[in-house]
Amino acid sequence: MPGHELSPSTIAVGAGRPNRVPGGPLNAPITLASALVPGGASEYGRQGNPTWDSFETVLGALEGGRALSFASGTAATSALFDLVPAKATVVAPRHAYYGTLTQLHERARRGQIDLKLVDIDNTQHVINAAENAALVWIESPTNPSLEIADIAAISQAASHAGAAVAVDNTFATPLRQKPLELGADFAVHSASKLLSGHSDVILGAVVTNSDRAYAAIEKRRSVLGAIPGAMETWLAARGMRTLHVRLDRAEANAQELHKRLSASNRIAYSRYPGFGTIIAFEVTGGAQVAQKMTEQSDIITYATSLGGVESTWERRRRHPGEPESVPEGLIRLSVGIEDVEDLWIDIQNVLAAFS
Repeated sequence: MPGHELSPSTIAVGAGRPNRVPGGPLNAPITLASALVPGGASEYGRQGNPTWDSFETVLGALEGGRALSFASGTAATSALFDLVPAKATVVAPRHAYYGTLTQLHERARRGQIDLKLVDIDNTQHVINAAENAALVWIESPTNPSLEIADIAAISQAASHAGAAVAVDNTFATPLRQKPLELGADFAVHSASKLLSGHSDVILGAVVTNSDRAYAAIEKRRSVLGAIPGAMETWLAARGMRTLHVRLDRAEANAQELHKRLSASNRIAYSRYPGFGTIIAFEVTGGAQVAQKMTEQSDIITYATSLGGVESTWERRRRHPGEPESVPEGLIRLSVGIEDVEDLWIDIQNVLAAFS
């Protein structure tokens, strides 16, 4: 073992690999099995799979807890929401991933929870709402508005009030933000995005440093059957090995593009939280221009996903579930690792054509 604390980039490359034995593989092999021989950690495929361990180990090491992988980010979110007692209060951001808000609204309509929506960047507002809550759900930065929460202050206040705190860390990743170190109880990921990084995986994860919470989440995963596939976790673990270099490059591109967008007279405003790979901006021509722009670019792909090596963008209000407070013409740009000058020329071309 090294005599010093390893950097996150070294952990991303090395954690979760098999023990070094002569003739052994450097990478964990893919275990395609529905049943395993009794006597080990599990004996049925819904209880565990050796291939999950590699991804869960590296993500847990980066987040500072123990990770559980799920079939999707939505499945991970659902398992966590299932732990909320009946009729209890859940506090969540007014602006958040619409799949998360859809789940919360449906549970509220069925009378399972009392839902309080807040402006997550108004810390005192969140703290006040958390006084009688069971769970405070945080996105920071939010999707797609990129608001930033004071995770430490909210977590401290929520803990004093007896509420658990879960942070969707998809946009930031553990390389830019560690919710558990800031006092949160859970870090949640759509691992389909930056963690795996190649737009070829549907996967989710929950990380906690509480043994009791880990056991409860693991039980929900097994009971509901919200388990990941072996191939998906293998691909995600492989993607994690290059997370730091992909994130550094895409983030540098995003910072430069935000600066140029902010200076353009064709852009009403550009919002960027100072880290990460996501930019939110509006063009001066409104929703119609924004939609045409995103559909006609040559390099930037018109797609709803994010966090891949390729740049993608879309007009978020094209989705019926997006909150009405999100502007009709807002474009969410997920910046990839292409050459930044090529990306800028692509943006300029569609701006000139449609605005």
